[in-house]
Amino acid sequence: MAQAIHLAGHGLYTTAPNPRVGCVLTQNNVLIASGWHQKAGGPHAEIVALTAAGANARGATAYVSLEPCSHHGRTPPCADALIAAGVKRVVAAMVDPNPRVSGQGLKKLHEAGIDVSWGLLEDDAKALNPGFILRMQEQGPWVRAKVASSLDGRSAMASGESKWITGPAARADVQRWRAQSGALVMGINSILRDDPSMTVRQHDWLGQLPELWHTEPIQQPLRVVLDSHLRIPLSSKILVQDGKTLVLTLPDTLEQQKHKVRQLSETGIDVISGLPSDQRLDLTDVLQQLVQRDINEVLVESGPTLTGAFLHEGLIDELILYMAPKLMGEQAQAAFILPGLERMNQCPPLRIKDIRQVGEDVRIIASPQRADPHNN
Repeated sequence: MAQAIHLAGHGLYTTAPNPRVGCVLTQNNVLIASGWHQKAGGPHAEIVALTAAGANARGATAYVSLEPCSHHGRTPPCADALIAAGVKRVVAAMVDPNPRVSGQGLKKLHEAGIDVSWGLLEDDAKALNPGFILRMQEQGPWVRAKVASSLDGRSAMASGESKWITGPAARADVQRWRAQSGALVMGINSILRDDPSMTVRQHDWLGQLPELWHTEPIQQPLRVVLDSHLRIPLSSKILVQDGKTLVLTLPDTLEQQKHKVRQLSETGIDVISGLPSDQRLDLTDVLQQLVQRDINEVLVESGPTLTGAFLHEGLIDELILYMAPKLMGEQAQAAFILPGLERMNQCPPLRIKDIRQVGEDVRIIASPQRADPHNN
């Protein structure tokens, strides 16, 4: 099962909106074939492994990181393929959270006389697909926020200068988080200040990111700009004409700036309205709109105001903080703006999940201390 989960990780940057799944087939505890799901619309992990095994699959045991599907989607049910191949035992790490499956695949296998079990290395399997699980069970994406700061918690000089706080290794590491995200979210102030392109640039980091080089191309995430009053310049780098940029604005703005909306639309930019909340976009509604686009994982890469708002509203599942060995002083801009904090018991508690050095910088991964049904 550990091998199946490892194989599933090969699809970390290519399978969205599908889950990452791996499969291993054994005969008498000897591996005979394996496979993983590479991209949506392509063969599932079980089919890849069964094809590689051929007739040797009869009487085999299948270890799968996710319950085999039982319904017709883009591809036929994997449960039917396992039955037809004559597999005698199926071990799943976890039950599929998709309500269309959710135990039905295991039930179909059991009714066909196949020995089934589940729960082996379940936590490891869940850790591979936090966004898919959350979207299936709670209709919400898994939200990460990436922040770069100095040791004294500053994200930019008072002038707004912020390039570069962190070193090359940390900036390369960020490409990994971008690549596995279905959407990157930024506020308009960050666009106006930095004019970023917000793409996965594995070509810029040749040699530092070998895992981003696949036979399947890396999926560029949807670039999402929160722009309540549609201030985005038409020359912005983020407005790359590849159908992967979404601008959210307020309903009144959409009505008042029809000409600019038309200009953006003519260049392939999708401009839609979101629910208002105190003269700005409602962040919960923003995330729901992304779920409707089958987005599993969201990476917020923005300034202290928007990142602080996501944190304040309890919408962050993971915080990825890169701390550079620099001191920027009290006049520099804070990494987070969290209004209303006056006492220690009001400070949002975080649980540190991982700390490691990345080049000259330190990367901390933390999550809010709240009930976590996925044990991530």
